[in-house]
Amino acid sequence: MPILTILFVLLLSIQGFSTIQFDVIVDRDGSGNFTKISDAISSAPNLSSRHYYIQIRAGVYVENIFIEDHKTNIVLIGEGMDNTIISGNRSFAGGFRTYQSATVGIRGDGFVAQDITFENVAGPNNMQAVALMSESNSSAYYKCRFLGYQDTLYAKIGRQFYRECEIYGTIDFIFGDAAVVLQNSKIYARRPLLGQSNTITAQGRDSSTGGGGISIHNCTIMAASNLSQVETYLGRPWKKFSRTIVLQSQLDGIINPRGWSEWEGRASGLDTLYYGEYQNRGPGADTKDRVKWPGYRILTSSTEAAKFTVREFIQGNTWIPLTGIPFLPDLI
Repeated sequence: MPILTILFVLLLSIQGFSTIQFDVIVDRDGSGNFTKISDAISSAPNLSSRHYYIQIRAGVYVENIFIEDHKTNIVLIGEGMDNTIISGNRSFAGGFRTYQSATVGIRGDGFVAQDITFENVAGPNNMQAVALMSESNSSAYYKCRFLGYQDTLYAKIGRQFYRECEIYGTIDFIFGDAAVVLQNSKIYARRPLLGQSNTITAQGRDSSTGGGGISIHNCTIMAASNLSQVETYLGRPWKKFSRTIVLQSQLDGIINPRGWSEWEGRASGLDTLYYGEYQNRGPGADTKDRVKWPGYRILTSSTEAAKFTVREFIQGNTWIPLTGIPFLPDLI
């Protein structure tokens, strides 16, 4: 289908833009330019220096989508995370490698998504099943939901920002080696299989000089509606130099008093990882019984904590304004 020259206009309420001109519209009923999201992405120019805006109208789109590295500055905007849903069911147990299981995989830099749910419905019995995998540098997600069980959100590499999102999962459900800040978001631990515990993060930094890490800032970590009496940990070290920091967040009582877990019972990396907590609140934020690993620290210095803010950790003040997404550059 040829790209229409007529641009569609929609007022958005996000900071920084008064109007957006959509380049194409996706609608399952055929009233837009495309019925499939992947076809709309194919229509985008290669190596675009400007944002290419794709509206995805309400509906469930059962697609596995991969955005190649030459498809830069793609912007997907739905009609709300309850209404616009991209769904897949690939999994490790179904014969796919972890990265291949992603419902949506993104390699093109400058990707932005808003008001969309990304889900993998393979379920807890099928092991690794990724809802979204991002290798997109300077990518941002606003008011999006990520639904899965094991390995829901694969923040693989690059600088990434998530604001007012919802992330659901069980084992290692936020993982990868991107430099990522999750801010003002809700993180839900779901019910795993019988006998399993939950680990929210599995950060994959394998070098002391690597820039990756997971920063959870001013978020709420809580139980999903179907979770009860399951041990839940803030994270475990996937790689030797794993780095995760929880800052100024609400931690509900689901968090095990130890806070953090070894990787499958192994003591590897406990002296080289960097795990930190700073000014958290709630019944799960009590640090008196936390792990005593050499690499774990309770941060008391605002200067040290500030290293993991939007401004310092992902230099977000230089690129997030271009997306129109609101953000806190510094500590509260």
